[in-house]
Amino acid sequence: MEKEELAVKIGCNIRKVRKAKNLTIKDLAFSADIEYTQVSRIERGKLNTSAYNLYIISEALEINISSLFEGV
Repeated sequence: MEKEELAVKIGCNIRKVRKAKNLTIKDLAFSADIEYTQVSRIERGKLNTSAYNLYIISEALEINISSLFEGV
């Protein structure tokens, strides 16, 4: 799997969970203390982010980080 494809799949998983929890990108960004433009780029697979940021996002979404890798 290419790293771009991986970034897109993880981003889709983040978006799916965020929307299921009725959060906006700005809500998630605030909770994770990450710039909302960065969260947007992560969700679209345009930014290959760090493992630490994925951890922070999973904590903000109140899910296990492994959930972000479903379907990978």
